Formats: sequence, C-alpha cells, structure tokens
Amino acid sequence: MATITGIRPRALVRASGGPRYAVALAVDALGTGMLRPFLLLYGVTVLQLSAPVTGIAMTAGVVVALVCTPVVGRWLDLGARSTVVAASMLVRVLGVALLLAAPAGNVWLFAAAALFLGIGNQAWPAAHAAVVATVTHGRERDAALAGSRALRNAGLGVGALVATACLTGGTTALEALAAVTGLAYFAAATLAWSIHLRAHPGATPARDDRPAPRMRTLLAANVVYVFCLNLFEIALPLVLVTQLHASPVWSAAVFVANTVLVVTLQVPVTVLMSRFSRRTVLALAGVVLAASYLGFLAATSLGHGWGPPAVAAVSVVCTLGEIIYGGSATALVTALAPAPVLGRALARFQLSTGFGLAVTPAVITALASRGPATLWGSLAAATLLASSAVATEKDRGTRPSGRRRARSPRGPA
Repeated sequence: MATITGIRPRALVRASGGPRYAVALAVDALGTGMLRPFLLLYGVTVLQLSAPVTGIAMTAGVVVALVCTPVVGRWLDLGARSTVVAASMLVRVLGVALLLAAPAGNVWLFAAAALFLGIGNQAWPAAHAAVVATVTHGRERDAALAGSRALRNAGLGVGALVATACLTGGTTALEALAAVTGLAYFAAATLAWSIHLRAHPGATPARDDRPAPRMRTLLAANVVYVFCLNLFEIALPLVLVTQLHASPVWSAAVFVANTVLVVTLQVPVTVLMSRFSRRTVLALAGVVLAASYLGFLAATSLGHGWGPPAVAAVSVVCTLGEIIYGGSATALVTALAPAPVLGRALARFQLSTGFGLAVTPAVITALASRGPATLWGSLAAATLLASSAVATEKDRGTRPSGRRRARSPRGPA
C-alpha cells in the first residue's frame, strides 16, 4: 500500500492545482470567512428583518441549493474542472450583489441572495475535489486535499477575524464587508478560471467502464460524521453558555483552538495515516469522535467550576477526530469512483454532507433541550454505528462489469 513519506510544500501546492489556484482558494476562503458567519446579522441589522424570518430564509436557501448538486456532478463528468470552480465562486458574487441591492425589509431578495450563496458553497467542494483528483493521484492526492482543507480553514479564520474587527462600524461596515467579499469572490473566480484545467475521460490510457459506486452506507454514515463540523459553532457554545453558565470567552477560545489545530495538523495527520487504508482511517475517525462525545458528557457533569476547562480539553480530542475524518472521507470517495463518473460520485457525497450540515442545528438544539445525556449519548451512539458501518462495508460500492470484475488502477482504498 502506498504511503506518503514526507511533506514537500512546493509539491503539495503543485498537487493542489498550482500557485494561482492556491491563491484563488485562499482569497475565496477569506471572502467566505468575512461574510458567512455574519450573514444572519446582515439580514437582521442592515435589512431590518426579524431573526426567525432571516433564519428561515437562510435555511431555505441552503436546502434548495442542494438540489443543484447533481447538476454540478454531471457537469464535472463532461470534463469541466476549473470552469466549475470558477462558476461556484461567480454565483456567490451574484448572491452578494443581491444582498447589496436588497432594500430594508425585503425578505425575497435576501432569500435569493442566500440561495445563490448556498449554490456556490455546495458546488465548490465537489468541483475542488475533482480538480485535485485530476492533477494528482494516489496518496499525494490525499495530502493535496488535506493541504487545501488546511488552507481554507486558515482563510476562513482570518476572514472571520477581519469581519469581527469591522463589526464596530455598524451597518455601513457590514455593507462594506459584503462588497469586499463580492470582490474577493470575483478575484478568486478569475484566478481559478485562468488555470484552464479540463479532464478528458474518454482519453484515459485504460478504459474504465465501471458504474458509479453506490456508496449508500458511506453516504448515510457521512450524514452522521458531519455533525462534528458544526459542534464548535452550535453545540459547544450552547452547552458552555446555557448549561455550564460559562463566559462566552470559553466558546471563542475553543473555536479558535479548533481552527488553529486543523490548520497546523491536517496535513501531518493525513500523512501519518497514509500507512492505513482510507476506509480504516475513516472508521477510526468515528471512534475518536464518539469517544470525544462521551468525554463532553463527562465534562458537563463537572458543573460550572471544572466543566468549561474540561470541555476545552475534550475539544482537542474532537478536533483530532475531525482532522482524521477530513483527511479520509473525500479521499475515499475519489479512490472508489471510476474517472468517468467521479463528478457524480463527489456530488452525491457533497449532497450527504450538505444535508447533514443543514439538519445539524435543528437536531443538536432538539437533543440539547432534553439534557446532556441525550445530546452526547445520542451523538456517540450514532457515530459509533456509522463507524461500524463504514468499517464493515469493505468497498462493496462498485459492482463487476460483465463476467470479469474491473480492477481499479488506483489501488486499495
């Protein structure tokens, strides 16, 4: 089984799409970090919408945007690569333009803006993974995906810090922030488009006529796994502030620590785990996440005094599980999918991710209202079940073509 023997920054950048593409990713992440955490605040403060109406419009935009994901997959399977990435950024420029054009009290334009922003956010992951899978292969592809994830998290974090600093300027600052975000998206789209990358599935050296992998178990498990991505924005602040009555500073510190750890450890951990199969690593991620959920349950039982620092300590374990998951999930999908249907496989995976992220707030708040045992016990049990399902599936996602089973040139997943 191929492993990664070291981390070479230049090779990593080249495997991720090249310097211009890396700059595009950084600029796009910076813009997203400046706007996404404060979109709700924009609707309430600038457009003077009620919080419930704003939240419903944002949720509706995300849910409807999921419908566009299969279209992205088919577009990718036609060979498009950098064009799809650029389009995912340009559609967010349109979303920002609608935000700026919306008059106070107009919920429909805000909902339309949320829809276009959602379409871009849902289209980008599959398109980006297809770009990386086109320019590199094997375990180097896994490291490239991990590196781009670290870069994106860094950009999101810096963007959020910039936006936080601008909040003291009131509504004018929020409008200016939205305008800068739109410019950032446009610049990133231009850079991404300029690499002119396109795949030619019909011209591959060895014809691979396997059908698209079903991945039903993997997709169902992924819906549970992605809950870890929203814990630091939803579950932990909810627990720390409302149940442990801790200062909001604890929530901020835990969130910052999570971002820093993902940025610094995503690539090294992915390299370290390359000695194992991707499916084994993904199953391990579920075990680590489930253990952290039980750790949060134990931490909350300590009460106001020791509870917050205990939650902060356990959050490091949870972050490690998130890092292992982030370095193996998309990589497993790219390893399982034949090249001609890679786009559709990635789109289906993104559909499960988007669905999981969409339902996370409602599920977490509903479980938390019934107490810590229900919240963390349910998450731990569901994640362990998902981990077990991933481990026992044993790559049965593809079926043999005809009498002979097609062998993948990519090696074991």
